[in-house]
Amino acid sequence: METKNARLEAAVLVFVVFLLGLLLGGVGGHLWDERVLGQETVNTKPTRDQVVNDLTQRLQLTPDQQKQVAAKIDETRAKWQALYAPLDAPRETIRQQGRANIRGVLTPDQQLKFDDFLKRLDDQRKKEAAESH
Repeated sequence: METKNARLEAAVLVFVVFLLGLLLGGVGGHLWDERVLGQETVNTKPTRDQVVNDLTQRLQLTPDQQKQVAAKIDETRAKWQALYAPLDAPRETIRQQGRANIRGVLTPDQQLKFDDFLKRLDDQRKKEAAESH
């Protein structure tokens, strides 16, 4: 009888440990997703104000230094834009060709959904471009 009770207790204990592991894994996975994956940002390029604020906190910049740093950031970004501006037209051509190629393999219903997707993508791109200036 004692062996039967011991086996039953052992089986219950194994089941409880398994259940606790399952629960802990589920909660841990949820928290991981919420913390790590939830913090992903779409815009990876910080705005000028974000950079100035970060540097102000880290370096204790004076208001005059903040203005000077902001001006230097604007100058640098303008140079980068001037460097890459000649590539805008070819890049857009390639983008449109790629989109046309994808549309060629889609059904009419899929094309409508694809166009909606591209509209959201283009809107996000415009928003990011406006924020970075």
